[in-house]
Amino acid sequence: MNIKEAKQEIKNAMTAYFTKNEFGEYELPIEKQRPVFLMGPPGIGKTAIMEQIAQELGVALVSYSMTHHTRQSALGLPFIVEKQYGGETYSVSEYTMSEIIASVYNAMEDTGLHEGILFLDEINCVSETLAPAMLQFLQYKIFGRHRVPDGWIVVTAGNPPEYNNSVREFDIVTWDRLKRINVEPDYEAWKEYAHRRSTHPAVLTYLDIKKGDFYRIETTVDGKNFVTARGWSDLSDMIRLYERHGIPVNEGVVTQYLQNKKIAKDFAIYYDLFNKYRSDYQVDKILDGTADSALKERAKAAKFDERLSLLGLLLDAVGEYTRNVCREEAALTELLVALKAVRAELKGTGAEADKALQKQIEARRQKIAAGKKAATLSEDEHFSLNRAVTILEEERAAITINRPTDGSEAFQVIKADFDGRVKYMQAEAKRTGERLTNLFVFCEDAFPSGQELLILVTELTISYYSAHFISLYGCKEYFAHNKELLFYERQKEIITELEKLEL
Repeated sequence: MNIKEAKQEIKNAMTAYFTKNEFGEYELPIEKQRPVFLMGPPGIGKTAIMEQIAQELGVALVSYSMTHHTRQSALGLPFIVEKQYGGETYSVSEYTMSEIIASVYNAMEDTGLHEGILFLDEINCVSETLAPAMLQFLQYKIFGRHRVPDGWIVVTAGNPPEYNNSVREFDIVTWDRLKRINVEPDYEAWKEYAHRRSTHPAVLTYLDIKKGDFYRIETTVDGKNFVTARGWSDLSDMIRLYERHGIPVNEGVVTQYLQNKKIAKDFAIYYDLFNKYRSDYQVDKILDGTADSALKERAKAAKFDERLSLLGLLLDAVGEYTRNVCREEAALTELLVALKAVRAELKGTGAEADKALQKQIEARRQKIAAGKKAATLSEDEHFSLNRAVTILEEERAAITINRPTDGSEAFQVIKADFDGRVKYMQAEAKRTGERLTNLFVFCEDAFPSGQELLILVTELTISYYSAHFISLYGCKEYFAHNKELLFYERQKEIITELEKLEL
C-alpha cells in the first residue's frame, strides 16, 4: 500500500487500541496490542506520517532510532539492592529505567497527554546484544523491569534488507507479534502531502511529466544511485531558500539531494527552463486579469510541458494567496478565543488590560512549547499560535500608547484593532477570489480544448489551502468545471468497465 493508506491503517489501529469498556479499561489488553511495523524503502515518509497522526489525533509522540542503542541504554543500567528472602539478606541486581521508557514519562509530564505513540525507527537494525530483549518488548511492551505506560501505542519501522546492510532478519516468532504494513513509494499519494508543504512548483511539474523519476534506487558499477521522496522534499525546501536569497540553483546543488546523475541533470535543465517560463509569463498580470492577448496566444501555441509548467507557476501563486488567507483566518480565530478571555477578565475583576493580555500570551507560549516537545502541533497550528502571540503583543503596545482609563475603554481599543484585522483579511480573501476567477478566465481562453482545465481543477481540489479557501468563499468557475471533471472521471470509469467486458 502507499504511505497515505498506511497512515489510515495506523489511525484505525490506534482507534481500536484506545477503545475502552464501561469501566474505563482498554478493551484490548496491552499485551494483545500488536506493535505496528512499517516495512518500506528509505525516504518515503514513514517518520513524517507519525508526526501527522499524532497531530491529527491529539496525542503525544516520542521517536527513537534504534540503530544507536545498546543493551544498556535501552534496558537501563544494573545496580545492586539488598533484599530479604526467608530471613536471609541477599544482594540482587535491578535495573534503572530505560532511557526510552523514561522519555515517554517525560513527554507525559511535559504535555499533560497520557495517550501517545512510541515510534521506534530502524528496529530491525538493533545490535546483536539487544536483539533478544526486543522479543519481550514487542510482546509485553517491557524494557528491563519497566513497561510502556497504558495508553501508549508502539509503532516501529524498518527498511527491507536490500536497502540496508545492517538489517537483521526477524524470525517467525517475532513477526507473529507484529501488525505488519508493507509500504511502497507512490507519487500521487506523496503529491497531496507535497501540496500541503507548498513544495516548489518546479519539482511538482517535473514529476508530473516524469513520474518514473519520483523514486528510484539502482545498483551500478559505481555503487548505489537513488532518488527518494525525502530527497525531493528537501531539495524543494532548499530551492525556496536559495531563491529568496538570490543564490543560483545549479546541477551541483541538485545532485546533493538527487543522487542519480541522470535525474539530477534532467531536473537541473528543467529548472532552468522553468525559470525562463517564470520570466516570460507574467503570472501577476494573469492573476490580476491584465494579461495581454500576446501572452494568451503564446500559451495557446505552447507544447504540453510548457503549459504544465505555466499551470504550476499559476497554481503556486494562487496557492500562496489562499494559504495566507487561510492561515490568517485561523490566527484570528485563535485570537478571538484569547480576546473573549480578556474581556471576561476585565468585566469580572477589573484587572488591568495589560496583565490580562500578558496572561493570554503566556498561555499560548506554553502551548507552543508543549506542542514542540510532544510533536502535537502542525505547522499551521504553530503559525496560528505564534501569529496570535504577535498580535496580542501589538495590542499590549497599543494599550500602553492609548492609556485607557478603565477596562471597558481598554477593550474598545483592543476590539477596534481586531475589527481592523478582520476587515483587512476579508479584503484579502476577496482579492484572492478575484485572482482565482482570473486564473480560470485565462485558462479558458488559452486552453479551450485541452486537458489543462481538468488538471487545474484537480490540482485545486487536492491542494489543501486552495480547497479550503474555495469551501469557505466559493468560486463559481471552479464548481462549473468541477462538474465537467466529475463527468469526465465517470466517463473514464465507464470506458474501463467496457474494456473489461470486451476482454
